[in-house]
Amino acid sequence: MDALERTWLSLDGLSVGDAFGERFFGSTHEVLQRISRRELPETPWTYTDDTEMALSIVEILKEHGRIEQNLLAACFARRMQFNRGYAQGTYAVLCGVKDGLDWRSLTQASFRGMGSFGNGAAMRVAPLGAFFADQPLTIVCDQARLSAEVTHSHPEGIAGAIAVAVAAALAWQRRDAGGTLGRTWITAVRDAIPHGYTRDAVGEALDVAPNATIIDAVKLLGNGSGVTAPDTVPLCVWVAAHASQGFEEALWQTVGALGDRDTTCAIVGGILALRVGHNGVPQHWIKSREKLPIGPDIVAP
Repeated sequence: MDALERTWLSLDGLSVGDAFGERFFGSTHEVLQRISRRELPETPWTYTDDTEMALSIVEILKEHGRIEQNLLAACFARRMQFNRGYAQGTYAVLCGVKDGLDWRSLTQASFRGMGSFGNGAAMRVAPLGAFFADQPLTIVCDQARLSAEVTHSHPEGIAGAIAVAVAAALAWQRRDAGGTLGRTWITAVRDAIPHGYTRDAVGEALDVAPNATIIDAVKLLGNGSGVTAPDTVPLCVWVAAHASQGFEEALWQTVGALGDRDTTCAIVGGILALRVGHNGVPQHWIKSREKLPIGPDIVAP
């Protein structure tokens, strides 16, 4: 499987997870009942900004073989649809880009000059990890950083993107290994993340037993409710590491964590698709997801 085929595989997993998770917002009692019954949502499952931004990353990688930040910013802005659920900060940056302003100044000025450390750069980046999965991790990390900086200039926002891209690349590299990805994979992911809160939080996933309940894992690792990289990425890494029953059950487990469930499901889906392959992602889930504007060629909006 070549780089673009891997990228497409991860994008399928990401977008299915995103659209699946998005269908489980609402009354907590009702949502938990639906999850306990494994009640699939009505179709079509529409995707969110997670997928829409991932499409732009895939487009740039397909056309240029690497992240070109100016082109990525323009592509993000061109594809942006308000009804996809963009975070306020990202929406403001991309509106500025549409108006001809420089993305660097907009991104660096956000959040009182600190930049965003939200989970937005992490949610969209798994296909990038897939694209560079046969390259050294230094390249994966550098390209993830470039992809993040367009909207997330804070070191923790960048660290979240690096973590997920590395997780995706290593999931592909270990696709033929028996058993689960496990603790050694978590350790390898953690060690590639720059020092800081996100790295430390991913390290804490090593202290959560593989057979812990999702509720117990959330208590220690978060579930994205804070919409930050440190409180989103660690749970996703833990679920992906111990997904012993395959893609479908891993997504049910992830959505059961509640929190920022479209994003957590997108991250887990984008990583695990590379582990389980095309046959491991349920075809009826892919058919339930809103059709992507992508085929043999990326369709520019």
